[in-house]
Amino acid sequence: MAKTQLNVRVDEGTAQAARERATARGMSVNRYIEELVRRDAGEVGRTFVEAAADFMKRYEGVFAEEFGAEREGGAREGRR
Repeated sequence: MAKTQLNVRVDEGTAQAARERATARGMSVNRYIEELVRRDAGEVGRTFVEAAADFMKRYEGVFAEEFGAEREGGAREGRR
């Protein structure tokens, strides 16, 4: 994968914390920050899926009332 340089300005305390944590994990600061960003990006996707599942649970009755259970069952049978 091609790499792109990204320059970031942080205060000295943050820079030191990044260096220490990267060293403790046996990796470069670049790799450490790259993993943090990837992990954070993955959490956003997971959070979205969890929120969508919660929405469906909360409003399942409303959907069933609006569209009817028979319609749902009929659609499933038609796919078999």
